Amino acid sequence: MLTDATITTMLPVTDSERAGHFYADALGLEQTGKGEDGTLFFAAGGGAIGLRPMPAGAQSENTALSFEVGDLPAEVRALEERGVRFQDFELEGLRTVGHIAELGTERAAWFNDSEGNVLCLHEVTG
Repeated sequence: MLTDATITTMLPVTDSERAGHFYADALGLEQTGKGEDGTLFFAAGGGAIGLRPMPAGAQSENTALSFEVGDLPAEVRALEERGVRFQDFELEGLRTVGHIAELGTERAAWFNDSEGNVLCLHEVTG
């Protein structure tokens, strides 16, 4: 059944080469293959991320995927050192301090990949 299936999240990218460098160099993920359609796959916590060439504008305005981490502030610092720029929010119900938002029993930080996809780091706190 699907509960035993490995999940691959497909992300639209306009420049496969640039996206591949971002996921390998900035995020530190390992490239695990390349498909006939030019899609690159990277290992991510037991699943995979597929980078699929698509026209500009196919990226989501909302979070496309989230990485669960054990120490969110440390991960934010490590990614910033690799050139990742985090988003900050000052909205009703969503405010970041040091790029991190407190959300009940978890906290989160958001950034965009090289193609404009919104990615998130989150940590369960309760």
